[in-house]
Amino acid sequence: MFIDESKLEVHAGHGGKGMVSFRREKFVPLGGPSGGNGGRGGHIILKATTEVHTLYDIGNKRIFRADRGEAGAPSLCTGRSGKDVVINVPLGTLIKDLVTGELLSDLKDDGQAFTAAEGGKGGLGNAAFKSSTNRAPRKFGPGTEGQSRKLLLELKLVADCGLVGFPNAGKSSIIRKLSSATPKVADYPFTTLKPVLGIVDVGPGKSFVLVDIPGLIEGAAEGKGLGHQFLRHVERSFCLAYILDSSDEDPFEQYKILRHEMEKFHPLLLTKPKLIVLNKIDLGDVKLDKRFKKEGCQIVKTSAITGAGLPDLKGEIRALIGEKGIRQSGW
Repeated sequence: MFIDESKLEVHAGHGGKGMVSFRREKFVPLGGPSGGNGGRGGHIILKATTEVHTLYDIGNKRIFRADRGEAGAPSLCTGRSGKDVVINVPLGTLIKDLVTGELLSDLKDDGQAFTAAEGGKGGLGNAAFKSSTNRAPRKFGPGTEGQSRKLLLELKLVADCGLVGFPNAGKSSIIRKLSSATPKVADYPFTTLKPVLGIVDVGPGKSFVLVDIPGLIEGAAEGKGLGHQFLRHVERSFCLAYILDSSDEDPFEQYKILRHEMEKFHPLLLTKPKLIVLNKIDLGDVKLDKRFKKEGCQIVKTSAITGAGLPDLKGEIRALIGEKGIRQSGW
């Protein structure tokens, strides 16, 4: 199952209360104050990791509570802090305040963390209230409440290259052939109903990541079809590969419509490095339209069925990404 939005309720732990205590020494019936401070309440922390790939991996739990801090102890001992709760999320997770809509954090890098709710501070023990006029205070601090928040998590997949195209253009077949991904493949529109990540090996310990989103149709940016729900998943891709059906009457018109939809969704998508893939060459000879040459990018002819041109496509994507963008030791 693929989930790219999730609502959570998080409650940090309350701070522990301070303690009222006095030293007990031989021949000193009532010594000075010795009550320790309370411990800090546990935080709620969201942490990006490559160990999870979708928000589904969080599980069914939607309310998270951290432990409260322990109360202070005698002999000026501070109470133990409450245990933090760490929620692992996929790279590319946006954290928003569900009530205000404010963007709180954008977790793009492995190990990046955000404290979504801070634990309350521990209360002061009576030793902290000792003064020249009050040598034996019985006052203590109760500890403060931990933060509570309602969050909206949105996932924008982090991939090196995004595959975009009309339904049934062959994107799923291409990602299946090039990578370890196993999307459903069939000869009818909207086979792909969710984004698919594929890892493409390019040498020992090296790889890049493809993302295939459901096929777009004209009007996708306004919500038509399925692909509009997932256009945000190509926003983080370094480059884009436009997969076109070369057996169509006018592949360049396909390309124009795709570019128009991308521009309406986010104009910056048009600034990404790109290449054009004329797929399904097994269905007949492909004459390269002169209009494509004006696009100033590489054009690759492929057949996802026979495998023709796929090594060239792999090489061109790698060239676009560049050696610095190639991942070490896989995804």
